[in-house]
Amino acid sequence: MDVDAFLRSALAEDLGDAGDITSAATIPADARARAHVAARGAGCIAGLDVALRVFTLLDERVRVERLQAPDAMAGTPGRAAGGSGATAGGAGPAADRLAIVGDGSVVAAGTRLAVVDGPARSILSAERLALNLLGHLSGIATATRALVDRIEGTRARIVDTRKTTPMLRALEKAAVRAGGGGNHRMGLYDAVLIKDNHVQAVGSVGAAVTRARQAVGADRVIVEVEIDRLDDLEEAIAAGADIILLDNMDPEMMRAAVERAAGRCLLEASGGITLETVREVAETDVDLISVGWITHSAPALDVALDFEV
Repeated sequence: MDVDAFLRSALAEDLGDAGDITSAATIPADARARAHVAARGAGCIAGLDVALRVFTLLDERVRVERLQAPDAMAGTPGRAAGGSGATAGGAGPAADRLAIVGDGSVVAAGTRLAVVDGPARSILSAERLALNLLGHLSGIATATRALVDRIEGTRARIVDTRKTTPMLRALEKAAVRAGGGGNHRMGLYDAVLIKDNHVQAVGSVGAAVTRARQAVGADRVIVEVEIDRLDDLEEAIAAGADIILLDNMDPEMMRAAVERAAGRCLLEASGGITLETVREVAETDVDLISVGWITHSAPALDVALDFEV
């Protein structure tokens, strides 16, 4: 993804032909400002560098600096703020656990993430786009982190889906990784996922998997198939599926699928997974749990930019 090209297009959408007429009308052209970007809510940070790039791309005179914060896990997915377990530097006073805030940092409400310094008009013109991206991506990371924490100690891994915002997929999937999750296929081009409509068009699960395996080769591309009944499991395995997606199965059916598969392929649970149900699903011993809402419906993290007096 060409991040700068994307940001230029997003800025152009906001500024239009006339630019920021509010800032131009109220702020002297030579006015300078210093502001801090802060997380008003507790959560896991993602997209901070992208958000800060908005300011410098709009005006190269703007300077940005990421800050240190107590209990921030810089660059490494951490626990949800306020949760149990170790904090970012282990035991010791908060002053000994300072780290530069970055993607994967878990921060408390009120944490200052970065400082922005430069022409006041430019800072104000870039503010909304920067905060929109930071809040959205940090919301995804925070939701992912909550799920990851909930299934700690099981073998399962949280992964995303293709239910992403058009043109934002690379950033949203990076936010999932920041939250400690993994990425499912990035698009239609890098893995086979045979859904119910594919099966209907071909005639059977086995036939669809066999055709896919023959088309992509034995080892070159992963072949996954969706099933919604246990009777199709053996057929899918025999045809050479690498992963079998258990669509909207209850935990009892998932456990039965795990027993029948006996490690011959990976099993992925999907459909209706929530923070309340994910632990029970993980305890069936499935390998993957895919969750669409972490990218398409995760609440944005509350973030702000405040001028310093």
